[in-house]
Amino acid sequence: MNLQFYLEKLESYDVFQNFMKENPKAYLCSGFFTLDKEGKDNQRHLDFYIPDKEEMFSFKFEEGKIGKVPVEMINKKVPEKIKSGQDFNFDEIEKMIIDEMDVQSVKNRLQKILFSLQSREGKNFLVCTVFVSMLGLLKMNIDLDGKDGKPEITSFEKKSLFDLMKRVK
Repeated sequence: MNLQFYLEKLESYDVFQNFMKENPKAYLCSGFFTLDKEGKDNQRHLDFYIPDKEEMFSFKFEEGKIGKVPVEMINKKVPEKIKSGQDFNFDEIEKMIIDEMDVQSVKNRLQKILFSLQSREGKNFLVCTVFVSMLGLLKMNIDLDGKDGKPEITSFEKKSLFDLMKRVK
């Protein structure tokens, strides 16, 4: 599956069509996706910002329907628009992650990937949190417009859940 598939699917639902009729200036500003390799916690959310109302709504894909949920904006920073025509394939991104795990000598089994689609300074990227076996955690940033216009991993960090628990204390 790819991002464009979900955008086209979203556009086919009445709830989204009505939303866009009521808010023609609304734009895609982020997305959240999970790929659960061991369970069924796969999620797909596409978020739209309405500049004239300073509101954001998330459209959640749920077994043959779409849920529209208001998003509480913690700060008043206006989210950037995801470049139109942006597309990426989830399978290719997963393969990139697995290849980078090999390069970084991470031997743990991949369990779940959280993808956050964002735009900053006109560049689209994915912030990825990867859960691996043995309570491992990988943090990666993927520039979707990397070298030669192809996605590329720009940062990689290994952690464990224990590292995060130490910070909380």
